[in-house]
Amino acid sequence: MRTTIVRTEDIVVSCDQVNGWTVVEVDGEVDVRSHSRIREAVITLLGDGHRHFVLDLCFVPFLDSMGLGTVVAITRLIRQYEGSLRITCPSARMLKIFHLGGLGEAYEFYDSPQEATCQAPTGDGLVRWPGPRG
Repeated sequence: MRTTIVRTEDIVVSCDQVNGWTVVEVDGEVDVRSHSRIREAVITLLGDGHRHFVLDLCFVPFLDSMGLGTVVAITRLIRQYEGSLRITCPSARMLKIFHLGGLGEAYEFYDSPQEATCQAPTGDGLVRWPGPRG
């Protein structure tokens, strides 16, 4: 059952539980006006005990450098909790942003939330993320 966590003029962030994953769906542009809402939503979910995330960017038409920085920030938070993060973003343009930002190899990308959640989390998420845990 999908739950809306954030709803503003600019962005809607909702979540759902699927096969041990918390799917965080973002709908709207992720930019200087909205990026902090996503971070706040993930912090709340971590506080509620969620550890394994799928960040669904399928409904994000635009992601700027602040948005990319937010993905990095939430990755660090999830990693501190020994969690996992997968990203769904089927657009070539979105993938290019991650690659240009030097993060193309750090994440597991999937075409859809269904593909990302077909296997339960194994606890080895973010193994390709650079640097030590913590």
